[in-house]
Amino acid sequence: MNMSFVLREENRALLERVRDMIRNEIMPLEEEYQAEINKGDRWQYTERQAEILEGLKAKAKAAGLWNFWLTDSDKGFGLTTVEYAYFAEEMGKTPLGAEVFNCSAPDTGNMEVFERYGTETMKEQWFKPLLEGEIRSAYLMTEPDVASSDATNISMSCVRDGDDYVLNGEKWWSSGAGDPRCKVYIVMVKTGGDDLPKHKRQSMIVVPADTPGIEILRPMEVYGHDDAPHGHMHIRFTDVRVPAENILLGEGRGFEIAQGRLGPGRIHHCMRAIGQAEMALEQMCKRALQREAFGKKLAQLGANFDIIAECRMEIEMARLLCLKAAWYMDQGDARAAAPWISQIKVVAPRVALKVIDEAVQMFGGQGVSQDTPLAIAWTHVRTLRLADGPDAVHRRQVARAELKKHTQEKI
Repeated sequence: MNMSFVLREENRALLERVRDMIRNEIMPLEEEYQAEINKGDRWQYTERQAEILEGLKAKAKAAGLWNFWLTDSDKGFGLTTVEYAYFAEEMGKTPLGAEVFNCSAPDTGNMEVFERYGTETMKEQWFKPLLEGEIRSAYLMTEPDVASSDATNISMSCVRDGDDYVLNGEKWWSSGAGDPRCKVYIVMVKTGGDDLPKHKRQSMIVVPADTPGIEILRPMEVYGHDDAPHGHMHIRFTDVRVPAENILLGEGRGFEIAQGRLGPGRIHHCMRAIGQAEMALEQMCKRALQREAFGKKLAQLGANFDIIAECRMEIEMARLLCLKAAWYMDQGDARAAAPWISQIKVVAPRVALKVIDEAVQMFGGQGVSQDTPLAIAWTHVRTLRLADGPDAVHRRQVARAELKKHTQEKI
């Protein structure tokens, strides 16, 4: 099996341009951007915040550094998933990176859904402005009253009534729904009864965010942080009427669409997590060489040499596993790629959390404060161990794939 993780020459130059923009134009504005969040209404962008973000996006788009995630489309750069891994890692090194290059979740997954499964009307109304970075979107799957890690439990009612579907129920952890630019939701709903096969009961439907009957109950907090103005919202639907043509592919096709959407999304998250780990290690090393205690540099105290070495080795192992999963995705066999995606979905956040935590420890009290990006990075990566399926579910999938090699029984 000829497995290559090499970037093509033209894409190496492209990656260097992305890396340069991140280091020299985006990172210098991070602190100012974050400081704007607490000014006025946290769920609206201040004039300066919008100026920073939209200015950077305009620069990236003008430079042709845009929509790298389109790995299987004639609208992108034609990157393989392996090649995109390197770009996503760089974008993960700054909180603004993904959006500046129009590569942020949940928009990338939603755009894939619109491109693959949407009608021409949906593509014109939603896919086109998302592709241009003019609006944002949200993906609503998780529900507060059922164990949503088993998606067959999804139970939001979606009942046909004439030319409409009527939605009732609640969703939470709806990432991005708090953003004032969020204009559309893709919602996983239950359309079939319990008499149908369990994977034919759910559907996906497109819901404009301003549809009557939608109520945002509250922003969900991650360890006390609400992630404004992006937000992870708890939303109630009360007799929300949506045109019947807004259902994607037809009733009972929800799982088919979800698998097409979540596979790439899971690995994109992992790629960015590796970038966060790299930045944490860089900050840790700089701190270890600049700070002194007991008459020595921190690097020379305790087990810090070993800690730095272990972090470097674990990042390298995680990156290689991520690239291997990406390679399997590029082969076009979703079933063969699935166990590898599950492996990296467990490993990448685990490694990134360890490295970030060690960096926090090196910074001492400053590490858990607002004076470094480490505390917020830790909360985001800790959430990743739950997003798109908790670790236990992915480990179950890895174990099942391994056991199937040795038995004909159903596992």
